[in-house]
Amino acid sequence: MRAPNTGRIGVRSAIDESKTLEFSFNGKRYTGFEGDTLASALLANGVRVVNRSFKFHRPRGILSAGVEEPNGLLAVDTGNGWVPITRATLVPLVDGLQARTEGCFPSLGFDLARILDFTRRLWPAGFYNKTFIWPKWHAYEWAIRAMAGIGVVPDDGDSSRYRHCNRHCDVLVVGGGPAGIQAVLDAANSGADVLLVEQDDRLGGSLLFDPAQIDGRQADEFLADATRKLDQLPNVEVMLRSTASGYYDHNVLSVLDRSTAERDAESVETFWKVRAARVVLATGAIEQPLLFGNNDLPGIMLLGAMLKYANRFGVSCGASVAAVVNNDLGWRSALALADAGVGVSSIVDVREQVDSALLANASSRGIDVFEGVSLVSATGSRRVHGLTVCHSNGQETRIKCDAIGMSAGWNPTVHLFSQAGGKLRFDKDKQCFVPHECLQNVDVAGAANGEFVVAGSYNIAPRDCSPGSTSDQWVDYLHDVTVSDLELAVRENFVSVEHLKRYTTTGMAVDQGKTSNLNALSVLGRLTDREPGDVGTTTFRPQFMPATMGAIAGNRRGEFYAPPRLLPAHVWHAGQGAEFDDYGPWKRPACYGADRNEAISREVLQVRNSVGIFDGSPLGKIEVRGPDAADFLSTMYVNTVHTLKPGKVRYGLMLNENGVVVDDGVFIRLSDDHFLVNTTSGAADRIAAWMEEWRQCEYPHLKVIVNAVTSQWGVVTLAGPDSRDILRQLPGIADLSTEAFPHMSFVQGHFEDSTPYRLQRVSFSGELSYELSVPAGQTQRFFETLSHFGREQGIAPVGVEAILILRAEKGFLHVGVDTDGMTNPLDIGFGRIVANKKTDFIGARSIQRVSDQSEDRRQLVGFEVENGGTFEAGAHFVVGTGQGRRSEGFVTTACQSPTLGKLIGLGLLERGRQRLGEEVDVFDEGRITKAKIVDLCFYDPDGEKMRA
Repeated sequence: MRAPNTGRIGVRSAIDESKTLEFSFNGKRYTGFEGDTLASALLANGVRVVNRSFKFHRPRGILSAGVEEPNGLLAVDTGNGWVPITRATLVPLVDGLQARTEGCFPSLGFDLARILDFTRRLWPAGFYNKTFIWPKWHAYEWAIRAMAGIGVVPDDGDSSRYRHCNRHCDVLVVGGGPAGIQAVLDAANSGADVLLVEQDDRLGGSLLFDPAQIDGRQADEFLADATRKLDQLPNVEVMLRSTASGYYDHNVLSVLDRSTAERDAESVETFWKVRAARVVLATGAIEQPLLFGNNDLPGIMLLGAMLKYANRFGVSCGASVAAVVNNDLGWRSALALADAGVGVSSIVDVREQVDSALLANASSRGIDVFEGVSLVSATGSRRVHGLTVCHSNGQETRIKCDAIGMSAGWNPTVHLFSQAGGKLRFDKDKQCFVPHECLQNVDVAGAANGEFVVAGSYNIAPRDCSPGSTSDQWVDYLHDVTVSDLELAVRENFVSVEHLKRYTTTGMAVDQGKTSNLNALSVLGRLTDREPGDVGTTTFRPQFMPATMGAIAGNRRGEFYAPPRLLPAHVWHAGQGAEFDDYGPWKRPACYGADRNEAISREVLQVRNSVGIFDGSPLGKIEVRGPDAADFLSTMYVNTVHTLKPGKVRYGLMLNENGVVVDDGVFIRLSDDHFLVNTTSGAADRIAAWMEEWRQCEYPHLKVIVNAVTSQWGVVTLAGPDSRDILRQLPGIADLSTEAFPHMSFVQGHFEDSTPYRLQRVSFSGELSYELSVPAGQTQRFFETLSHFGREQGIAPVGVEAILILRAEKGFLHVGVDTDGMTNPLDIGFGRIVANKKTDFIGARSIQRVSDQSEDRRQLVGFEVENGGTFEAGAHFVVGTGQGRRSEGFVTTACQSPTLGKLIGLGLLERGRQRLGEEVDVFDEGRITKAKIVDLCFYDPDGEKMRA
């Protein structure tokens, strides 16, 4: 099916017949040439059916030659693993390429699911929302999920390589056609740094296949001259085989660079984030299909695509082509197609009057012309065999053909413009939507701006439906949406364009309305007596073209998907036999020893009886500084801030605007205008960002800066009765006596070797405890030094799990574990502190609501189990039995206490503080265990040990 070489401009310009390539489609071997796309190679080999439609499994063939292709979505393997839902029109042919159709059984030629097409009346738009109600959705879910989708996620590994890059430029030009080239030259000549992005493998756009003249020069002459100029400009970078897929705020665009993805043995896809001062969109326009019966048969294509296959790839899409048009540009394509050696047998125009010059040109080429007729239906099953038209007198004529090229005019490719927040307007003369206005610094040029035709040379007729059955006229080829589906939506009052889109699925998914939206909007306007401009348009979303998930992820895969943050003394912990677990973003020692339960119990008793050394480096550390630092922090905390003296530490609680507890920790006043905020390790980044947002957006008048220093300081925690004796051996350490350095105090200074340190006497274990902060790079040295000093006391490392049991024995709150998304400060016993706060704070108003003040709320309490029973966190406090059983709350912390020798824990229980001493039922995994509600603190309730 190769077209004869006529020698015209652009004919076979992409093809090198000296280089034959082998490829396979559904297991059958074929050959093509260097420069082919997968689609052009399939068409050249006479392959007409390439896929089955999504919903009704109708046979489908290639419709277009570019990004708008809705049918040729195949799984392709170019040597680096299968990639689903790949447009055959954009895949360069490489030797050994494999392609296959997905979603048909048992084969593409015979698909059992075609029965859905023959019973189509049972499956109109929205049928799934109305049909699968009884007895329940799950009865049908397995079958529907098995049939749904247009591709299959591959099971094998992906050997391709991906990377992320950033680029800044003065001007970003998207599109390498004549308008884009001219925009680049204009910007570059003004001295701007220019980036040109083109998804094709060469510049030229439509000039690569359409024998047009630019500024009085032939297309090849213009392109040669433009290429020479671009090569000589040092401030111009050209990215070929790259697609601008998303347009975001502040002129940020994402660009998928596939320049080596299919041709290079070291396949790399690069996902660029480009920040441009100005953007020029020269993205061209997309030809639109006509509406008539069976307009989805294989062999029916866009007329411009047929011309591109003929003139650029040397492929004849049919031996006898019927061109069906409603505009003068369609005639131009049909005549050029005939000049390229393709057999155009007839031109069918739905308009009553056609320019006499066009009629004469058709006559001189021996092409039959049908004017003022209505398109009724294409005939055929697995491919088109003819076209039935209806004359104004009602008489029907069947035109024999083996291919139909259709042109319902062009629609600018406005997807990126719309993503940028641009508004569109409907141009009645061109019967399409064109860019109107946008707040971002973006210009639109060429066909993308509706400049694909000069005034008076288009003469396009309004798009309308065929007089035949509307259930056979396909609007959205990808989703099998017909005109009758749109009619049903209107009958059911889905007349908003956004409602219509979702009810019928028109213009969704990878299509994004490229070939469906304009017809859908025209039909909706006709059905509701509105102009298309009054109907409006749907929202175009990124990605304009599907980007492989590997490219979007970049190197964030495998171990790099969520890279763990390692402690500054990670190597030391590993040498001590640490068993590491993930705690938030950090990889931390859970315990030290292979026998987890034994190790945790041993470490708990180590702290209670002697001394343990613990790594608290992930503890959030945020410096807040400035004349208004105290005022700022007073709004962040439930607690009073202004009365805190320098060198002192205070526990604090943070709420969100809804009055819900979001974090806790201590804060220290280093000086009058300087505070250090400690957060939980898992919330360090989140709280820093939250505080910065409030500083910038709500309190910009306050003179204060927020600086997160979590990773700058490592924290060595000593906890236990012997911790002071070990710590005071450090040369240059401050006086650690209780008189000079009582509980909840802070000091900073330098050791004798000039190493700076910060020391705070706080306790999360209930024992005498010190948190020593040193520069992160020095952390391991201090672990080694303190371990050496503590040999006589039997110092040993302690993991996170032991610390959590120690805090549970003490009854200390763990935000996010002992609280949920509804817990307010009153629920955890902060009522007196809230009442004493004289100034406003975030969440203050919310906790004044009646529901937040209610005594029936779930309140934090302790519990203990004396009879040897056991259950896990997440178990429920229940009342009643059988069907009448009801939850009164749930267990937040449950652990076997090595210190107390019994199961203890914390939980949120309705009216909990009123029920101290009460025995309650705890339901877990079908078992009921009795537990006694007690005060939160199980160990050393007076705090004598940590204040010693």
